[in-house]
Formats: sequence, structure tokens, C-alpha cells
Amino acid sequence: MGIGLGVFLIVVGAVCSFTTLDTQYLHNNLDTLGYILIVGGVLALVFGTIQNYQRANPKVLNNNRVERRTRIEQDPTDPGLDRRIVEERRTEDL
Repeated sequence: MGIGLGVFLIVVGAVCSFTTLDTQYLHNNLDTLGYILIVGGVLALVFGTIQNYQRANPKVLNNNRVERRTRIEQDPTDPGLDRRIVEERRTEDL
């Protein structure tokens, strides 16, 4: 989404900046608005590229997994009392 939004903002900003529309009827400066949109589009492209790099690079991702197993055992001294035992095992994929 970031890359598409960046390209869209750059195109709209370029149209506003470099168009030959008559600004007499618009009562504002389209050049300034166009340059602001172009800068926003470049920032969206940069942040979108960084986000895609982090998503695709396995070294950046956190690949730690926690496996939890719960088992219930009966207490030998009191059959009506159950004990819940939770076992955790952490693994790291490289």
C-alpha cells in the first residue's frame, strides 16, 4: 500500500506543479501544493520500501516460537484434586 500511495501522490503532485492551469480561478498556488504532494509521495515510497524489506528479510524477523502443552494429572493423595502442569519449550529458527 505504501508504494502505490507514494506513486499516486507523486503523480498528482507533478500534475499540480507542472500543469498550465489558470490559477486565476483557483485562488491558490498549485505549485506549492504539488511540491508538498511530491515530497509526501517520496516519503511514502521510502517507508513502503523499508516495510517491504523488513517483511521479506528473514534476519530482521523474530522467529522465536513458544510451544505450550498443558496436561492435567490427578493428585495421588487426593483423587478429587487435579494438578495442571504447563510445559513451555522455546525454539528459534534461523
